[in-house]
Amino acid sequence: MAPKPDALRRLTKRSQFQRAARGNRAGRSAFGLQAIAAPQPEAGIGFTVTKKTGNSPERNRIKRRLRAAVTACARDFVPAHDYVLVGRREALSEPFAKLVADLGALIVRVHAPRSNEQRTSSGRGPRKPKQ
Repeated sequence: MAPKPDALRRLTKRSQFQRAARGNRAGRSAFGLQAIAAPQPEAGIGFTVTKKTGNSPERNRIKRRLRAAVTACARDFVPAHDYVLVGRREALSEPFAKLVADLGALIVRVHAPRSNEQRTSSGRGPRKPKQ
């Protein structure tokens, strides 16, 4: 059975999350989005919420809201890419429509070509050379 065009596979392994962290990033107050090209034909999605965000019920609620937003934006994800949503506490109080709109905008942003006006570094200064 062929996968649906908007089918998303779940990222489950730590290495998949670490790989996505090396890709493009964009953020909003409620969550951050990391994206990188992947060898699989369908888009992969992963969710993470750190313990400093809140207790277990709060973290689970954030993940549920983000999963619902991903379902609403499923057609916007680009095939052959992996995405990780990093949930923040503000995701609990944001209106759901704003979560969906922000996710759609961030998907476009992580795939936009970088222009010269944008920063090329994190703003922390030059990296130390590896020894």
